[in-house]
This record gives sequence, C-alpha cells and structure tokens, in this order.
Amino acid sequence: MTDLTSLTIAEAREGLAKKSFSSLELTDAHLNAIEAARALNAFVLETPDQARAMARAADETIAKGEGGPLAGIPLGIKDLFATKGVRTTACSRILGDFVPSYESTVTSQLWRDGAVLLGKLNNDEFAMGSSNETSCFEPVVNPWRRNSSDAKLVPGGSSGGSASAVAAKLCMGATATDTGGSIRQPAAFTATVGMKPTYGRCSRWGIVAFASSLDQAGPIARTVRDTAILMRSMAGHDPKDTTSVDRPVPDYEAAIGRSLRGMKIGIPKEYRLDGMPQEIEKLWSAGAGWLKSAGAELVEVSLPHTRYALPAYYIVAPAEASSNLARYDGVRYGLRVEGRNIIDMYEKTRAEGFGAEVRRRIMIGTYVLSAGYYDAYYLRAQKVRTLIKKDFEECFASGVHAILTPATPSAAFGIGEKGRADPIEMYLNDIFTVTANMAGLPGIAVPSGKDALGLPLGLQLIGRPFDEETLFSLAEVIEQAAGRFAPGKWWT
Repeated sequence: MTDLTSLTIAEAREGLAKKSFSSLELTDAHLNAIEAARALNAFVLETPDQARAMARAADETIAKGEGGPLAGIPLGIKDLFATKGVRTTACSRILGDFVPSYESTVTSQLWRDGAVLLGKLNNDEFAMGSSNETSCFEPVVNPWRRNSSDAKLVPGGSSGGSASAVAAKLCMGATATDTGGSIRQPAAFTATVGMKPTYGRCSRWGIVAFASSLDQAGPIARTVRDTAILMRSMAGHDPKDTTSVDRPVPDYEAAIGRSLRGMKIGIPKEYRLDGMPQEIEKLWSAGAGWLKSAGAELVEVSLPHTRYALPAYYIVAPAEASSNLARYDGVRYGLRVEGRNIIDMYEKTRAEGFGAEVRRRIMIGTYVLSAGYYDAYYLRAQKVRTLIKKDFEECFASGVHAILTPATPSAAFGIGEKGRADPIEMYLNDIFTVTANMAGLPGIAVPSGKDALGLPLGLQLIGRPFDEETLFSLAEVIEQAAGRFAPGKWWT
C-alpha cells in the first residue's frame, strides 16, 4: 500500500470513497508519524484515543454513503483554537492546563464535515512571533535543513507548528491564524500552501484573541487544492462573531483550473526593497512570467503607503493585544501566583505567566493607548491603515484582479539567529504580509522555488475582498510551474 501520509487530502478523499483504506488506517499512519517526529516539537498535545474514535465514526458514515466533505481526514489544530474537552493554552503559561467547555466555530465546522483531530499544534505564545520561538512549549523545528548542514531552522510563526506538521506529513492539513503574516510566512518557510482569507470570511469565535481587527483563521496544506478543500469547511457566517460576514461560501476547489485570460496581475513597485536578496527578486520575476504564460496581463501598480504598513501594524496590533490580554489575571482560570493583595496577585501572575515577547507587546500597546499618546500613535496608525486600504481599493478599481509579491524577505533562518538583541529584526519578517491584514484582504502563499542553500521560498498573491477563488486559480498555476517539493526525512 502507498505510504498513507504521502497522500494529499484530495487523494485521500478519493481513496476513502473507494474503500482502498479506512480512516482508521489513515489516522494510525499519521499518529505513528507524529510519534516518530517529536524532535520537530510540532504538536504540544496528541489525542490518539480521540483521533481513533473520530476515525471509526467517519468510517461508519462513509460506509453508509453519508460522509461529509472531510470525512476521515486527519488534521492538526493550532493551539489557539478552543477544542471542547481538549487542553487549549495559546502556548502560554498563563493559561496553564485550561480545558474549554466549548468548541471554536471553525473547528466545529471541520468536525461537522467529518475531519479527525490528531492533536494541538505548537505556535508562538498568543500568536505573537514570526519564528515560533516564543512558545512556552519551546520552539518548533522546521523539517527543512540547509544543504550540508544539520543546524535547526525556524518554521516561521506564529503558525509554525501547523506549517512544520503539514510539511513533515504528520497531518494532512492544519488550521492556522494570520494577524500579520502568521499563515503565509510559515507556509513560505516550509514549502506548504497557506491561505489568509478576507477578514470576516472565517469566524473568530472560540479562537484566542491577539488583535481582534486583524486576526483571521485560515488553512495550511501541502497543495493549493487541499487548501481550497479545507477553506470551504472553515469559512461561513457565524452569528456569534459580529465581524463575520453573511455571504455564501463558494466551492473554492472548483476555481482551480480556471483560465487566467483577461486577468490583470499587479506588480507593486514599493515591494522592491533596498537590499532585497537577488534570489527573491529572481523568483518574483519567474512567478510573474508563469502567470503571463498562462494568459494573465502584468501591470506595474503603486501602493504608496506600503512603507508605513509595518510601523502602523506594530502600533495597532499591540494596542489591541493590550486590551485583549487584560482578561488574563489569575482570578477565573489558568495560572495564579499568590500575592499580598489582589493587585500584587495580578502583577505576579502576569509577570510569571506571560513570556518576554508578550510582555513587550502589552507594554507597547498600553503606552500607545495611554492619555497623551493615543492621538500621537494609535489614532495616527489607524489613519495610516485607512490610507493603506485606499491604495488597494484604487488598485483594484483600475481593473487589477490580484497582486503578486514575495512572501518573505528571506528563506528560513536558524533558531536563535534573529531578534535576541533587536526585536525589530524579527518584526521585519512580516514586511510583505502585514499590508493584507491592515486592509482586511485575502492573501495566499505558495511554494515557488528554493534558495542557494536548498531552502524553500514562496510567492504571495493578494486579492480583492472575498475573491479567494481568483487567488486559488492563480496559485495553482504557480504551483504547477514551480512543482512540489518536500524536505528530506532526517528526524526519525
């Protein structure tokens, strides 16, 4: 029998329908792979008993011809999504061994469609990070290595566990979240496909909040088609989330293979940064060439406020984090460090419970929201955000269907290599991705090539609001041209 962990979701779906193998066999293959890959630290909690029970239930529904679109497909869930009866910590000490009594909307829709829970995936603490090094469960290791080197590399963040697990074939797909690039950047670092949907397309209910006006759930998978399959189950209106948009969910998979004739693809001149590696520039040109060969028209566009996106983001996001994380006080759930009085207990609990990066962002956020600084920082950043959104609106109004950019300014870097002395060095990893979050637009990262050291590089496509279908059709053209590639298996 073919190695079941090597199958795509689309292939596994077909095999299950034909009874070539069972969901239980598929699930066991992935549970064995997870056990053999603990060196990657991608999972923070494995749920084998629950996985097998869900797989058996899926097999029964498939046998009756009643299986949903994800029946029997084993998935990993980022530890930011509340899972009923299963520990959810946001990879922070402050949540301790918190076990929710409720299920996030996104995961409940995956279970509704028959998916199987393999376990919870590692992420940066409260999704604050670009390398998955801030987790209280220690860093995730990228399954990719540089040529002739055994140095451990980061998988990107904050959804590093999701990207690493998918790339290493420990799960067939994974949920992730993207506040400033946390789906697309780790996807680019691991040769996986990551879709950040339009803000409001997927419910945020039951997902631990970082920055509420920026956070959006989305899928990571090994192919564009698999990502589209997952996206259809994850998306949809949710009355429990007031930012959730009530509009029909398209069949994203059906968009794959559409003709690109008549499509205009924008190439933004502001993304050509000083000092950008030549291999990134070369990859970007290659991607543009692939889309042109498929029938698309390339046009240069201008997004003049791009240069202000990163500084504005690092005011808006910490400000919202400061507010959202005020609820973690040691009173109702999670860690509690006793003190002389309630104020002392608050201070000690938060000092011990939050990691250094989370404390840094809370302090930045509290500062920019404080009296005397609100207008100078937070209000100005929101005005810049409006201008960034307007740039995209004008670009799309001119007839552009999508925008092609690099996904990251470099390939994956080593664990401990960046951000220790200067946190801003780490923040610069989000330079190509934060604009989509600031404008609430969909973006997809697709593997497009490798650097000189054999590490994967990705390209990003940014689309019109709620036009993820176009992004899937464009991304599939790049995927076909670039080919698929996987890391060598060194961890077993």
